[in-house]
This record gives sequence, structure tokens and C-alpha cells, in this order.
Amino acid sequence: MEGEGVYVPAFRRKEKTIDAERESWDELKRRINALVNKVSVHNLRHVVLELFEEDLIRGRGLLCRSCMKSQIASPSFTDVIAALIAVVNSKLPSIGDLLLKRLVLQIRRAYERSDKPLLLAVVKFLAHLVNQRVACEIIALEVIHMLLRKPTEDTLEVAVVFVRECGALLLDLSPRRFDVIFDVFRRVVQEGDLEFRSRCLIESLVALRRSNFEGYPAVRDELDLVDSDEKVMHVISLNILGEQEDDDDDDERTLIQDHTETDLVSLRRTIYQTIMSTLNFEEAGHKLLQIRLEPGQEMELCVMILECCAEEKTYRPFYEEDTTSSSRIFLKILFQELCEQMGMRALNEKLQDPTMEETFESIFPKDHPKNMRFSINFFTSIGLGDITEKLRQLLIN
Repeated sequence: MEGEGVYVPAFRRKEKTIDAERESWDELKRRINALVNKVSVHNLRHVVLELFEEDLIRGRGLLCRSCMKSQIASPSFTDVIAALIAVVNSKLPSIGDLLLKRLVLQIRRAYERSDKPLLLAVVKFLAHLVNQRVACEIIALEVIHMLLRKPTEDTLEVAVVFVRECGALLLDLSPRRFDVIFDVFRRVVQEGDLEFRSRCLIESLVALRRSNFEGYPAVRDELDLVDSDEKVMHVISLNILGEQEDDDDDDERTLIQDHTETDLVSLRRTIYQTIMSTLNFEEAGHKLLQIRLEPGQEMELCVMILECCAEEKTYRPFYEEDTTSSSRIFLKILFQELCEQMGMRALNEKLQDPTMEETFESIFPKDHPKNMRFSINFFTSIGLGDITEKLRQLLIN
């Protein structure tokens, strides 16, 4: 027996210390898992208070892992877990940042491995983190672009689920960009040889959008617990640096990154987001010229433009078309002014007047599907997609 005055070798003392730390770690893991697993709409506030009594700085990896596991096991509680993270993130932003990085890595892996069940679950989690403003909406647009870049029956289903979950927020924040997303869905239906189920999914999403996502609010009132001025939003991309393994012994680790490479990725992200968030190529060109480039970075701009072009499934007039920029700008200003003066409904009725059909024949062409799509895409890009509804129906038929 060991008692007072009895010598204990150093290695024995070290083993005891390690055992005590392991027990402490396991106990912290058990308590965090128990709190996350019992959270619900009714006890959310209480669970959050209990969580803040734990050592979340030390156990931030444990909390992220527990939330991800719980969400995958119970997808119906996704918005509740996202609300929990939103509150924690408002006080400890490092936890929200870590969770988003791990979630993005999981999305990429599930996509690359064509693991649809996992992908469905994790994109739903990301959607509600965007709704809670833990993540910037840019990541949502990137995910949609990834899923629709080379659409399959599976990726289309995932894209529909993702847009359904965070569509209300995206429609509110970026309505014109949202129009472009639905143009892609329509183009996939028109040009793709889809199964009946996929067509029904897309049609139901279009109908949901027309109802302004009734029944699918961005955040339920009872889960809106963080004031807008206290929210901490992280800007993250699908192309993040460094991959962290999900370890059961999720210790605090430091990722050492090459700052030069970090700056380069940041520049690429800025260029990509600039291109994808603009309505047309004139606006994109103007904004791209305002980006400050260091000597030797000019080629990155060219490469990113080419990569954006290469990622498109079909040819898009965003990058080039057989019309003059002055004529497009004239039409844009003219129709936007008409809409402002007359209102969308009156303008649409005037354009649908059979006696005026020949007058607008060159603006709303019906001679070839390519020209019809160009007209639809042009007016959608300037926020007037509603006036092309008749042309859309004609193209579908």
C-alpha cells in the first residue's frame, strides 16, 4: 500500500496524472453528450445554460462531434440543434467556426462518395445554420452550385431538400440570385432525361417558392433566441484548408497553415463570390476590376474566370453572347423603368396583349429554344423573370 512517506516512482505519478486526465475528459464527454441528446424545443434554454457550466473551451470538439452525431441520428431535431449552436456561437464563436469546418468536410466527403443518406442529413444541418446566421449565405449558394453542376437524380433530390430548408432566407436576402437558381432547376427539367420522381420533386419546390415557402420558415419563433446584434456569422467556403479527423480523443489541436496559400485561397474565394453574386457580366467585370491584386496574382483572376466557365453544365450568356452590351443595358434600364412606373402586373398584361405580340417578337423570340432561353435568362437576371412566364410555358411544351 502507498501511504504517507512512501516513495512513489515518477512514472507511477505520471500514470496517475494521465489516468485522472482521461477520467476527467471522459466525464466531460459524457455530460456534453447527455445534454445534447436531451435537448428539445421546450428545454432548449435550460440546456444551453447547463452547457455553459461545462468547460466548452476544452470540450469544443466534443460538443461539435456530439451535435453532428445527434443531428444525423435525429434529422427532425436539426433546427433545434442549430438553434443551440447559434446561442453557443454568440458567446464562443470558435465553436461555431469549428463546427462549420467539420460540417463542410463531411459534405464534401459525402458528395465525393455519393453517400446520399449522409449528404441529405448534413446539408440540412448546414441549411439551418445558415438560417440561424451562424454561416453566411454564400456557403449555401456554393452548395447549390456544387449539387447542380453535374446533376444526377440523387444530387437533384439533395438540392431540392437543401433549398426547401433554407429557401425562405435566400429568397429574402438574394431574390435575384434565387431566380437564377430556379432557372437552373427549370433548365435541368427541360434538358435532362429525368425520372418522374425527380420532376415531381422540382415541381413541388417551384410551387413552394410561389407560396414564399409557406410552412418552411427560416427560423421558428420559439427557436429565435439570439438578438441580431449578438449573432456572430462565419464566412466559410467549400474549399477550406486543412482537414481535421473526427477523433474520439478529440484533443485541442493547432493546424499550422501556410499563410501564402491562405491568402491565395482567400483571393480565389473573393473572385468566385464576386462572379457568382453579380447579375450579369457587365457588373461582374466592373467589380472584378476593383479587386486589389498583388504582383503575380493577375493569372489567378484569369484562371478563376475559366474555372467558373468550365463548371457550367451548359453555355451561359453571362460570359458572352451575340448581342451588344449597349443594347442589353438599354433594355435593362427600359424594362426596369417600365416595371417601376406601371407595376409588374400591368406591364405583364401589356406584354401579353395579342395585338402587341408582333412588336415584341425580337425581345421575346419563339423561333428557337436557344433564343427563348436567352430571353428568359436575361430578364430573370435583371429581376423581371415574371414577365417571361408565357415564354417559359411555351418552352416546356
